[in-house]
Amino acid sequence: MSDPFATPEEEKSPVRRLRGRLAAPVTLWTAPGPAGLTVSSMLVADGEPGRVLGLLDEESDLWEAIAEKEVFTVAPLGPGDRQLADRFAGLMPAAGGLFAGGSWTETAYGPVGRALWAGCRLVSSRPCGWAVLVEGVIETITVDTVEPPLIHYRGRYRELP
Repeated sequence: MSDPFATPEEEKSPVRRLRGRLAAPVTLWTAPGPAGLTVSSMLVADGEPGRVLGLLDEESDLWEAIAEKEVFTVAPLGPGDRQLADRFAGLMPAAGGLFAGGSWTETAYGPVGRALWAGCRLVSSRPCGWAVLVEGVIETITVDTVEPPLIHYRGRYRELP
């Protein structure tokens, strides 16, 4: 089944076509406010300290909250989180607000609702393409469970076999 509103493949920019062929993790970023956004354009850089880099919509509530508070969380989502990912991406209604329902724990870095999450401090940002490149130093990581990741590939969510 195809999306009748999707841009036809031949009309997409070559950059968009390349990006669509790269599997990306589906993560939820949050910040005090609260604000949150589903982010797939991100990576983790190991080191001392570890870092998180992500491309955010510069007009998003999340970027505004991160720029103001200078902290944020990053939580990988799993196969059961498709509706949560769509809600925070603005693709699904959020009756009562993005954080209504579910169990959220307030942290110094923003609300978290997953067992695996990282608390980050903003260290730099700059325009990058049609987004803002955000770099954060990982200050804390909580790992409670191991769950397979939710992947975004060619415009759809996928799971690892």
